[in-house]
Amino acid sequence: MTGQAMMQRQKGVAMWRQIADRIRASIAAGEYDETGKVPPETQLAEIFCVNRHTVRAALSALAQEGIVRAEQGRGTLIKRRDKFHFPISRRTRFTQGIGDQARDLAGRLLASEIEPAGAEVARWLKIDPGSLVRRLESVRSADGRALSRGTSWFPADRFAGIEDAFGRTQSITLALQACGVPDYLRDVTEISAVHAEPDDVTELGLTPGAIVLVTRALNTDLDGLPIQYSITRFPADRVQFTIRN
Repeated sequence: MTGQAMMQRQKGVAMWRQIADRIRASIAAGEYDETGKVPPETQLAEIFCVNRHTVRAALSALAQEGIVRAEQGRGTLIKRRDKFHFPISRRTRFTQGIGDQARDLAGRLLASEIEPAGAEVARWLKIDPGSLVRRLESVRSADGRALSRGTSWFPADRFAGIEDAFGRTQSITLALQACGVPDYLRDVTEISAVHAEPDDVTELGLTPGAIVLVTRALNTDLDGLPIQYSITRFPADRVQFTIRN
């Protein structure tokens, strides 16, 4: 397959970013496992029908993400770092999901606010638009590696103090328990992939153009009442989802 056939110029997306995405996908698919390194710049430039400067920019971005590293005389080597496997099921929990894959799990509250529910939040939580909700912004990490940046909304009247409970416990599950919800279920999870936004770059330690997996999820109590709507962003090179019934 020719480079022109492989690459399609996308309006508004820099060519180096498109090439970085393709190389990242090839690494994830194991296409370079035999050599343990990506092809030379000259070969990549020929494959993608671009100049070496564009390829170099793509490889530089991947190096900043920790996916590859350049070694004098050896080329661009692939840095093997195991992904965290995160199960999504009826009882999705960050701490239990990561389990013994990490020694140290931490949660950090970035911001909290009481605000009127917009149309999307109201639809997910099945409340009237404009009803008050509590919004929490947080980052979760494992062994010092940031794994997720999340925004969650809770009905304000039912979850007074949940921001303080999360700040103390570093756990949404424990914070919900402190607010009188001993158990809950995952009702819906939607998954998509996008390029990192500026806040992702800052809070997750990514480079511009990195890929993040985005989940939109609804949790309910055992009576089926919506209690939490969340949008969570995971670095695609650090986390792999497993869907379980």
